[in-house]
Formats: sequence, structure tokens, C-alpha cells
Amino acid sequence: MALMTGEQYVESMRNLKLQVYMFGEKIENPVDNPILRPSMNSVKATYDLAQLPEYEDLMTVNSSITGQKINRFTHIHQSAEDLVKKVKMQRLCGQKTAACFQRCVGMDAFNAVYSTTYETDEKYGTQYHENFKKFLLYVQENDLTVDGAMTDPKGDRSLAPHAQADPDLYLHVVERREDGIVVRGAKAHQTGFVNSHEVVVMPTISMGEDDRDYAVAFACPTDAEGIFMIVGRQSCDTRKLEGSEIDVGNSEYGGMEAIVIFDNVFIPNDRIFLNGEYEFAGMLVERFAGYHRQSYGGCKVGVGDVLIGAAAVAADYNGAQKASHIKDKLIEMTHLNETLYCCGIACSAEGIRTKSGNYIIDLLLANVCKQNVTRFPYEIARLAEDIAGGLMVTAPSEKDMKDPKLGAYIDKYLRGVNTVSTENRMRILRLIENLTLGAAAVGYRTESMHGAGSPQAQRIMISRQGNLAMKKQLAKAIAKIKE
Repeated sequence: MALMTGEQYVESMRNLKLQVYMFGEKIENPVDNPILRPSMNSVKATYDLAQLPEYEDLMTVNSSITGQKINRFTHIHQSAEDLVKKVKMQRLCGQKTAACFQRCVGMDAFNAVYSTTYETDEKYGTQYHENFKKFLLYVQENDLTVDGAMTDPKGDRSLAPHAQADPDLYLHVVERREDGIVVRGAKAHQTGFVNSHEVVVMPTISMGEDDRDYAVAFACPTDAEGIFMIVGRQSCDTRKLEGSEIDVGNSEYGGMEAIVIFDNVFIPNDRIFLNGEYEFAGMLVERFAGYHRQSYGGCKVGVGDVLIGAAAVAADYNGAQKASHIKDKLIEMTHLNETLYCCGIACSAEGIRTKSGNYIIDLLLANVCKQNVTRFPYEIARLAEDIAGGLMVTAPSEKDMKDPKLGAYIDKYLRGVNTVSTENRMRILRLIENLTLGAAAVGYRTESMHGAGSPQAQRIMISRQGNLAMKKQLAKAIAKIKE
């Protein structure tokens, strides 16, 4: 099975024995839980789109391993063109879901681990690259969704992993056996874990010799013994329990986050991709971060397209679409959104071949891309809220709208342009609320700040890769300075 359908994906998730907790209770059926199901629908869309002929070129590709058609989310990039198509695919998925579709993290982990294991083996004679290729083949042949888990809780940020008061604040090896390793710790902010078949775990920072036990990367099933997840609370999440379609804003798609606990989880030898080679932890982190920062030039742009469109519709429904300041705000939103896309395409087009044969983006431009993403979506959201008006956050509920007595008054007094129904006006305002303040804002606005690393993380990388010494030499040459 090279390509699963969306329904096949959903049924495959039913077969997993995931340990999921939310609101202090164990969720026995995550697939049909009303709070969790929209996030699964977002992943399902990546399977549905791959079945459509009009999106075949973006959503599918021939495997570099088998030559068979696979979903691009399981692909190892073979050219700069592949990197560009990745960004275009992500924009498409963002446009279709207006949410986080979650498979990017696994795809970015695949490509980072692929090249890093090759270079680790080159130095140490290990078998990590073969281990990973075997795992990747399994993923491609079964069209699996794989989470990428990098972020540790970190505890005291001023201390290295081995120096923490609690050694489990960074995931680490607690036992080495002849047949594998046992790991303990947690991974935070895991967007797609509850909707994934497998997880690729990676270290979260560069490490020193004393951190050998923390320099570990591996893959395991998401329902492996010892793994359980605690779903994070999001704005307006319980609206999904009210049976209201309008008040949710985006009733079909969504996202979720969880902290995932690894409580003495056994990892067999053939699933290990790094085990104590601390010098390569930083390489893996840097490459994964670069790929994932590239991703934001696609996914956030696609969601931005929806938000810009929603703001324009709200202006139409308010009768304000001809106002010059409204037109100017929509132009500014488009300018900011397309600038993010330019960054995603640029770092892709400048991609280069690694020793392993796969392609990596231009790391400097990828970090510039993500630095802009920490800012521009906030301004796009602010302008959308400005255009929408205060009714976005003061409108009555759908139940009030459908109440025999109250509904008529709401319809009378909250109508904008007379030819547009009050219900349609409320629907577009709730969508804007969802994208800027509600559950979807976690995957658009707040994630734009902290996803793939905080703003300072990108600034550090920009400083390292900006080649200031070369720029000084250029200036000295033009000024004819001789030293």
C-alpha cells in the first residue's frame, strides 16, 4: 500500500492502543472524541488531497528508495525542486484546512535524520543510516503519519541536560541492553502525536561529553508500552462539545498539542539512530530546525490566505469593502503573507546536496523565513481583527440565534448588508475569531512565535550563518582599505 485514502488512515488509527488523557480522564476513543477529531481531520486531508489528480504533482512523488509513488510527506528531498514543491504543498494544505495538518514535523525529521546518520556512520562506523532507511521504507510502503519529537521540557535553561536537578527533564537513556535501550523523559508541544502511527525522537540542543545519555535519536510506535500523552488546553476548545457548528468557527479542521511521557520505553537496536555520539546532536538539531523553519513559509502562508479571505468577506458583509483604509489593510496583509512565501521559496531554491545525497535548504534563509513568521502573522491577525470589528468577540451564541424569541432580534439588529444573512455574517466572524483568538490561533498565531524554536533561536543562527567577516572584507575592498 503506497498511498492510503483518508478513510483508511482513520481506520488505521482506530487500531492503535494510544494512551491519551484530557481533563483528568483517559480518552478511550481518541478518533471520535469531539475535541480531538478536528485535528485528525486535518491529517486526513493530507491523504485525501493525495488522491486527487489535480494535486498529484504536489502531494505525491516517486520514492528515492523504491521508485514507487508515495505521499510527499514521507519523501527524502532529492533536489531543490523537491524543496520548492514541499513549500507549495504545505501552502495548499494550509489553504484547505486553515489549521495545522501535522505531518510536516515527521517529514522534516526524516530529512534531518537521513543526512545526520550518514555522517555519524562515516565517523564511527555505526549502522544508524541503514537503521533509518529500513524504518523509512516501512513508513513509505504503509503511508504512515510520523510525529517528530524534539522539544524537551528543559527545566532550568541555565543548566546542561546532565546538570538538571531532575535528570528526566531531558529525555535520556536509562539502560543499555544487548538488544536495545530504555529511555525516560518527556517531549513537550507535540502537535501531531495523538494522530500519528510512529514517532521519531531527537535531541533538543547541542550537547557535550557529559550529556552522552541525552544524545539519543530513535523511532517507536506511538502506542508503545510506557508512552502516554496529556492533551494541552486550548482557547475555546470546549465549544466543540456544545454541538455548535457556527461558534467553533472551523468545525471540520483543527489542531491540538500534548505533552508526551516516555516512562521507561524500550527501543530495539534497529530503531536507534543516535546513541551517545553527542557531537552529532547539534547537527541533527540544526538541520531539523532549518527544515522546519522552511516549512513555516508554506503552512502559515496557506492559513494566512484563508484569514485574508475571511477579512475581505467580513468587509463585504459590513458594507465597508470600498473604504480606502480597508483596501489598504488587505493589501498590507497580502504583502506580509507573500513575503513569508518568498522566504520559504528562496531558502528552498538555494538548497544544496548533503553528503548523504538528500537536499537541505539554505539554513540562513530558512532562519530568516522563520524570524519573519514570528512577526508577520501577528500583524495579519491584528489587521483581520480590525477589519472584522468588535462584533467578532461580542456576538451571541448559535443557541441564542436559534432561540424562538431571541433569534428574531439577533437577526434584526446584527445584520450588516441587507442582502447577506445574519447567519453568514456570524459564520465569517467566528472563523476570524477562531484563527486569531480561538483554538486555531494556537496553530497560527502563537505557534508562529514558538514553533520550530523561539525568535532568539533564529537570531542566533542568523548571527552564525550571516558571514559578517566576508561582508567586512567587501566593504574594505570597496573603500580600498589595506591592513
